[in-house]
Amino acid sequence: MRVHILGICGTFMGGLAVMAKRLGHTVTGSDSGVYPPMSTQLQAEGIELMSGYSADNLSVKPDIVVIGNALSRGNEEVEAVLNQGLPYTSGAQWLADNVLQNRWVLAVAGTHGKTTTSAMLAWILECAGLKPGFLIGGVPLNFDISARLGESDYFVIEADEYDTAFFDKRSKFVHYRPKTCVLNNLEFDHADIFDDLDAIKRQFHHLVRTVPNNGLLISPAADQNLNDVLAQGCWTRQEKIGMGHLPETAWRAANVAAGETEFDVYYQSQLLGRVSWTLTGEHNVSNALAALAAANHVGVDPVLAVQALADFLNVKRRMEVRAMVNGITLYDDFAHHPTAIASTLKGLRGKVGQQRIIAVLEPRSNTMMMGVHKDTLLPSLQAADQAFIYLPEKMGWQIDLEGHAHVQCFNKLQSLIEALVMDVKPNDHILFMSNGSFGEIHLTVEDLLAK
Repeated sequence: MRVHILGICGTFMGGLAVMAKRLGHTVTGSDSGVYPPMSTQLQAEGIELMSGYSADNLSVKPDIVVIGNALSRGNEEVEAVLNQGLPYTSGAQWLADNVLQNRWVLAVAGTHGKTTTSAMLAWILECAGLKPGFLIGGVPLNFDISARLGESDYFVIEADEYDTAFFDKRSKFVHYRPKTCVLNNLEFDHADIFDDLDAIKRQFHHLVRTVPNNGLLISPAADQNLNDVLAQGCWTRQEKIGMGHLPETAWRAANVAAGETEFDVYYQSQLLGRVSWTLTGEHNVSNALAALAAANHVGVDPVLAVQALADFLNVKRRMEVRAMVNGITLYDDFAHHPTAIASTLKGLRGKVGQQRIIAVLEPRSNTMMMGVHKDTLLPSLQAADQAFIYLPEKMGWQIDLEGHAHVQCFNKLQSLIEALVMDVKPNDHILFMSNGSFGEIHLTVEDLLAK
């Protein structure tokens, strides 16, 4: 079969393309931004890429067109698909029909931590010899690929609540039909498609409705928003995770070291072992508990699972150390929601002690650009000694910096870079945070510091 993918260079669609190729299909695709590293990965698989969207791209005569959720009506290639009456589907639906059928799907949903938790879970299953398939919205450093078919019935998927396609406004995760389902956390986000928190809760409950009663739902005991979702109806066994002593908590972390670099893991009051790893932050402790609970559901020895976390290397752009220059450490992180920003900074603070932390932030997500989180953005930067925020004029909103002398805002990236390089000192830790490329700022700053 000839599969043509619109929006092929996104992480999700690119991973889907690789799996389609491995299944024996002839795969082509188009995107508005065809550039490395995704373009080179896809070309190495023998996938023909077309730069830009055009009706001419359909001359490959596809049997099915898979349309990414970034594509809308009015796009020339989308209009040509409709006008020519070609069969089309969404990425999530194609995955469900062609990869997930008759497999034990382990889905990881939530506002934060989906990518890291999915990567942890895939790694634990790999260490247990289960050779799982996976599709993750990032590149796990333990695998160095974002997707693979695997060699077993188990498939780990990052289950995104964003909408499926221009013709299917349900969240992508309702297509996956998981048997093991992690609900990491739930906050308001994606203000471009959800009117309010209740609208997101409704989609999460649609996911809950798809989990069979011989499956498992895993969620933090203390997350009230998720408890609200589950209170709407739940037909599946639940296991709760947490760092406290709530009586319903099955999986618990205790004796947590500064920076969360070490902690004990208990299951049903039994000590399984102590995790010692390179990750930081309370959010990653919670991610670990969720991954352990999910792996236990498919029969992985929990003691082995705890040991596997010691060798977990995280995901690219998740507190990734990009460089060390003249005693200055540069990190790249995907955090773009105030809760994630605060937790990431708190974890780094616990690790580096009194050494200076400089946070450099691009509020780039659709929700941030709409100004939804502008009032909680400054409090999220409290653990940083200095903070530099890139707010180009097109943002349409500004931040009141009164009482926040450690924060500076810039509407030109070059001005921010110049101020940052002037301010930095030996032993500082510079944390770049954005869900985009941020103009490759970390490379520019690394070069300037080296000089």
